[in-house]
Amino acid sequence: MENKNQLFSTETYSKRRSLLKKKIIGSGVLLFLGNQESSINFKDNWYPYRQDSTFLYYFGLNFPGLHALIDLDSGEEIIFGDDLTIDEIVWKGPQPSMTAMSAKVGILDTRPLEKMKAYLSQREVHYLPVYRPEHVVFLTSLLDRSYTEVDLEYSVSFIKVVAAQRAVKSPEELLSLNEAASITSQIHLSLMQQAKAGMKEYELASRVRQVAHEQNVNISFQPIVTIDGQILHNHYYGNTLSGGDLLLCDAGAESSHLYAGDMTRTFPVDPAFSTLQKELYDVVHRSHLAAIAALKPGIKFLDLHLLACRVLVEGLVEVGIMKGQPQDAVAAGAHTMFFQCGLGHMMGLDVHDMENFGEAYVGYDDQLKKSTAFGLKSLRLGKALTPGYVVTIEPGIYVIPELIKQHKEKGSYNDFINYPLLEKHADFGGIRIEDDFVITTDGAQLLGTPLASSSDDIESIRKAALS
Repeated sequence: MENKNQLFSTETYSKRRSLLKKKIIGSGVLLFLGNQESSINFKDNWYPYRQDSTFLYYFGLNFPGLHALIDLDSGEEIIFGDDLTIDEIVWKGPQPSMTAMSAKVGILDTRPLEKMKAYLSQREVHYLPVYRPEHVVFLTSLLDRSYTEVDLEYSVSFIKVVAAQRAVKSPEELLSLNEAASITSQIHLSLMQQAKAGMKEYELASRVRQVAHEQNVNISFQPIVTIDGQILHNHYYGNTLSGGDLLLCDAGAESSHLYAGDMTRTFPVDPAFSTLQKELYDVVHRSHLAAIAALKPGIKFLDLHLLACRVLVEGLVEVGIMKGQPQDAVAAGAHTMFFQCGLGHMMGLDVHDMENFGEAYVGYDDQLKKSTAFGLKSLRLGKALTPGYVVTIEPGIYVIPELIKQHKEKGSYNDFINYPLLEKHADFGGIRIEDDFVITTDGAQLLGTPLASSSDDIESIRKAALS
């Protein structure tokens, strides 16, 4: 059984670990937990396997049952795991030996799992936040700690060094991210070309997976394919597409190295947008372009978000759904009636890169703390951008009837919201446009194959598809 992903060079993984050791101050052992198989409803019926991303970054091997460590005192780098038994080979097929696998990523010291606890005994062990329940249980036994202690005693200094290293993507990582984004672009173009009235959402959701699998890769997250685009993370696929609907598709593919793509397009089920659909789509597209134009090193992503919000409000004022001064409306939070989430997020081996570390350490820093205000509390990234960061830009308009009702009853934003007109369109739905970018030394570069995003270009695709 071959490794379930392509590997970078041996030197790549060795250099990553070497740099990590130089950046970490202190002594003890850095522990990297690999993921295990996870059962759905009985032991041998497993969810699709995916290795922990930090383990992948430093050790590359996409196999279950592996853990690794770096000894800061001796310099030792060890992968712990067991070769397959003959019974396992019967069911799974042959697998390279631990020694052979580990050598490919520059690790020459491999040991059985049963030796791991003794090695860590009486040592200071540094580990990252634990996001899988089975890892919590494993660490309670491995480190002789309580569940509460395991949850709370992760190493913040370890997080900060790993987050800083993983955030800046190398040229070879960018090639892989380009691969992921290009396959993702193919996915979205396929849906634009195939969607038509009478289809079920699940037929198109299956096409997302099909396009990825045709490239021998997986999807990077559960796709959102919905005519109810006002529901931000909607994974229901049972609706039937009808004339007059907008279809929102937020989906991505993983590359052969398991880096993520993440794009969103919203398009009409009909050959063209309705008048209001086109007006609001163009508002979102203008916001999207404004944020992209401002992408550069040194700018805070928070400021990009607020810029995108102001442009959204400017457009909504032109349409008549909002009123007043856009700057004042954003300062008051009135834009959150339509844009309740953040402008984007970091991306890499995870579609929300390193989210398991906590946004305080990935999207924010000691100089900028995350807001608790509605809307801003959902902005995953706020800090200043650096060359090599990969981010998404994804403004949107989401018309949520329950939110309109709540704010109107409370008398919120009366100076900025045209409630009579908005209530007439309370069933509008949602629009989002999303692309992936790498920050360069003087701006930003789109990742992947460019895909139509203007209303005119989308209508051209739809008209050709339905002719």
